[in-house]
Amino acid sequence: MRRPPARIKVAKGKAGVSTRPDHLDLGAGTVNLMNALGTASVPFMEGLLRQITNVASHGPQPDEANINFVLAAVNGIEPRDELEAMLAAQMAAVHLATMTFARRLAHVDNLPQQDSAKRAFNKLARTFTAQVEALKRYRSTGQQTVRVERVTVEAGGQAIVGPVSPSPSRGGGRI
Repeated sequence: MRRPPARIKVAKGKAGVSTRPDHLDLGAGTVNLMNALGTASVPFMEGLLRQITNVASHGPQPDEANINFVLAAVNGIEPRDELEAMLAAQMAAVHLATMTFARRLAHVDNLPQQDSAKRAFNKLARTFTAQVEALKRYRSTGQQTVRVERVTVEAGGQAIVGPVSPSPSRGGGRI
């Protein structure tokens, strides 16, 4: 079952710009954000949200749409702990940067711009792939078994490759 969406609301007032959970009930909105970020720690949630706000915003004002996009990406990864949440946030940030350079690559005016955008785009795309692999490794049991066995079958012979156990009813071999 998917987690409920966690969203941020940017409010502009006399005291400046502030962010808060986009939920009628502040407590429920905070819990949604904490669940989306795979944490039970309010300080961790607040810190990661500040970082997400910084990476997702262009200029001095928070960009509500981009912040919520990054939150949706992190929520979609369904982090199970703070480490996974940090990696998911990095993955979303790298994705944003990758798409920025894809746009730049599509609108270059000269060869140096093309080379620069192409290099950055390729590095970012490879970084994203490495992050996906890192998340898979972290989530796996960490144990991987590779078994290499040699089977020699002479001309006219037959072989069974795989585990063979006796059949309980006939006492014979079973694959």
